[in-house]
Amino acid sequence: MIAILAVWVIGLSLTGTALADDLPQIGYSERIPIKDLAAKGYRWVTVDGPYACVTEEEVRKITSSRTDLAELHMVEEGRAYYMIPGTLVRVTQDDRANGMSEILLGGITKPLWTCHKFLTARPIRDIYGIVETPDTAGLIDPSDSVAGTALNERSRGKTP
Repeated sequence: MIAILAVWVIGLSLTGTALADDLPQIGYSERIPIKDLAAKGYRWVTVDGPYACVTEEEVRKITSSRTDLAELHMVEEGRAYYMIPGTLVRVTQDDRANGMSEILLGGITKPLWTCHKFLTARPIRDIYGIVETPDTAGLIDPSDSVAGTALNERSRGKTP
């Protein structure tokens, strides 16, 4: 009985250590704590489904009258995108009155809207057991001067 209790206590202590750890290496030489990512507007997705839409109205439509046919049409027309738990997004705007957030998803060039309740500041492991970071999610941090400069130069037609 004492051996089982000892194993249980050790297991709990290791779990607490794992939850308190910072995110894995980001960039080349710096570690960014989770709280700093959340402060910069990064959130992790908690829901699985086509809940990222081009407009707030489409989010309301797909969440209120959810049918397979409606989802299929919206996805085929490029008006709804699937969100997968553990995916990192960056919130660019909050509409608190309607409970909506405008987000950027890695690999999608246009901003999308989703319900604020589908996002969390607490990291969630993806299907591979990895916590996504801005580097692994394909999101460029606007405060990163090198990435921001390269992006601005590219938008003006110059190559860095």
